[in-house]
Amino acid sequence: MGSDALRVAAIDLGTNSFHMVVVEIDRVKGIIEIDRVKDMICIGRGSISSKMLDESAMLSGIAALRNFLVLAGQHGVKSEQVIAFATSAIREAKNRDVFIRRVREETGLKVRVISGKEEAEFIYYGVRNAVKLGNSFDLLFDIGGGSVEFVIANNKEVKLLESRKIGVARMHERFIGTDPVSAHEIKLLEQFYAAEMVSSLEKATLLGVRRGIASSGTAQNIARMIRSFEARESDVSLNNSVVTRREFQRLYKAVVPLGSVDRRRMTGLDEKRVDLILPGLILVDMIFRKFNLEEIVISDYALREGMVLNYLQRGFHPLSDNGGQPDIRRESVYELGFRCGWNREHSEHVAKLAMQFFDQLRLLHGLGPEYRELLEYAALLHNIGIFISNSSHHKHSQYIIMNGELRGFSPSETEIIGHVARYHRKSPPSEKHSPYNQLKPKYRNVVDVLSGILRLANGLERGHRQNIYAVSTAISDRVISVRLESHLEPDIEIWAADQLKSWLEMVLSRSIVIRPRSEHA
Repeated sequence: MGSDALRVAAIDLGTNSFHMVVVEIDRVKGIIEIDRVKDMICIGRGSISSKMLDESAMLSGIAALRNFLVLAGQHGVKSEQVIAFATSAIREAKNRDVFIRRVREETGLKVRVISGKEEAEFIYYGVRNAVKLGNSFDLLFDIGGGSVEFVIANNKEVKLLESRKIGVARMHERFIGTDPVSAHEIKLLEQFYAAEMVSSLEKATLLGVRRGIASSGTAQNIARMIRSFEARESDVSLNNSVVTRREFQRLYKAVVPLGSVDRRRMTGLDEKRVDLILPGLILVDMIFRKFNLEEIVISDYALREGMVLNYLQRGFHPLSDNGGQPDIRRESVYELGFRCGWNREHSEHVAKLAMQFFDQLRLLHGLGPEYRELLEYAALLHNIGIFISNSSHHKHSQYIIMNGELRGFSPSETEIIGHVARYHRKSPPSEKHSPYNQLKPKYRNVVDVLSGILRLANGLERGHRQNIYAVSTAISDRVISVRLESHLEPDIEIWAADQLKSWLEMVLSRSIVIRPRSEHA
């Protein structure tokens, strides 16, 4: 850990589970996740109707927190940099002060009970750092055990922060008494959900909301079950993955009629959510239908990450957010680069040359600005595979990108970045390569163009000396002439680029001639 780095642990004492995330905050590297841990102790067990925390649940909670603090200490987190917030179940319990006092006496941890509106605000901070918000308003919702938070926001402002007492543990305790769940109980739940969502729905209708963004374990478990159900890869990151209405309906119809014994046998379903998944599925079904959404995006970040960002905003550390919207995609790319000990100067120089080629060849490749951005990120990350080994590092780069949990990117965007980085050297794209062959034809064409540009840019930075500072191209029917602006004689760069140019020549149906400016000729 560098001298400027700070490590913070954020603990969320939820109704179903206690979670902790440990992050390192560095002035250069940004925020990097070090570890995360969860313990589903169900502190709200039985307390939702009694308003009293159960003694055994309190003991389990204190034991979990003690373990969390040991782990945080092992990661170098100082005790004053552990923040802990309690939500719905503890917030409503009559004996909450007893529990919080016991936690303080037995672990030294100060727990702050937050309001439902504060919880919604922290969730918003977290989600906006994992999923890119646009100009249109989105419905953000977090399904907890005791409450569900609704946020309506875009990349400029927040229009709604609301917390409703319709969490899955609360709803299961209140409405579900039969196994399998009866049609009557489903109807009662739907009516209750509809009544609780009236104000959110009115605001969403007014603002033209079309997309949902879901955080929390329940939402992630639903997404994981859909992956299992659809026989898709289940071990890749869920962040920014999309659940369509059609996919969800298939899962809903298959799971809701089952009894608990049959649900327990389902792959992808967390065994501790066997009962709680029912009110979760019914709620998500209502959200899809009432808000007339076609898709819901999954966010890995929620309350805990929002707690860390709020901690920084309040001035505990000079890296505090200035209140503007973060560029989460770029931050995430740089974080991954730093985690892999990248050569930043080389990577940024290759990216700079790649951008010049992309812009100057636009009439030939016809790709839009969204792909320019992906090319830049692939160029920035093309060499990170050296972190594993120099041999076949292009393949290692692809693996790290695909599994590095980049924030703010859809799965297809991550795939494109990974493939473009994969083909920056050695053999070009080939249908013999199974992952490439499985891409949609439209994305294969994108990878073909972007990898061709990256190969050329990478060749022109072969000596890792940032010698070529600008390129200019002239396009004719048969030839692309490239002129180089360089600090020194660019012999090694021209030699390397000539070896790598053939793929782009084939993709753009032009030969490429590379020459230095006349003073170096």
